[in-house]
Amino acid sequence: METQISSELKGQFLMAMPGLADPNFSKTVTCICEHTVAGAVGIVINRTHPDLSLKTILDELHIEHTLPAAKSPVYIGGPVHMDELFILHGEPFDWKGCLKITPALAMSNTRDVLEAIANQQGPQAYLVSLGCAGWGPGQLEGEVKANAWLTGTVSESIVFDVPIEERWETAVRKIGIEPSILTQTAGHA
Repeated sequence: METQISSELKGQFLMAMPGLADPNFSKTVTCICEHTVAGAVGIVINRTHPDLSLKTILDELHIEHTLPAAKSPVYIGGPVHMDELFILHGEPFDWKGCLKITPALAMSNTRDVLEAIANQQGPQAYLVSLGCAGWGPGQLEGEVKANAWLTGTVSESIVFDVPIEERWETAVRKIGIEPSILTQTAGHA
């Protein structure tokens, strides 16, 4: 039973409640990539880095690239491992270190997938982030129970197709809640 409880958030979105005080997560949507008894890892999908594009990163890593890839934004994936790249992506899933999240979504953070994306030979749908979100054992479960987060099934269309500034409201509506009725304070049942 403990294994089931500890892995139930993998493949879920976390939508920050309006009262969540942590500025790293205010009005964010986080895709939970892994959730075990050891903790959880996710990528924030609705915060872009104000000063970086993928071109900057590819140039710094000396990776040849095409113009379409170079124009891609870089996301702020969370406050953990801010010096590492994480890539949420669709098919194919045959990259080194690829972690399948859902049948249609995976996370990778290896150079092979980044080089393929840079040359338009990798996944067509992708999101590149610096950093990730992380929780220790039991931490995320406690935050969900304390009403810091709403949860709902990951939607690849929200990750890749919905405009960035609309992702939080779209994800909240997808679980049947009108965002305007949410208050700044968390309640307890």
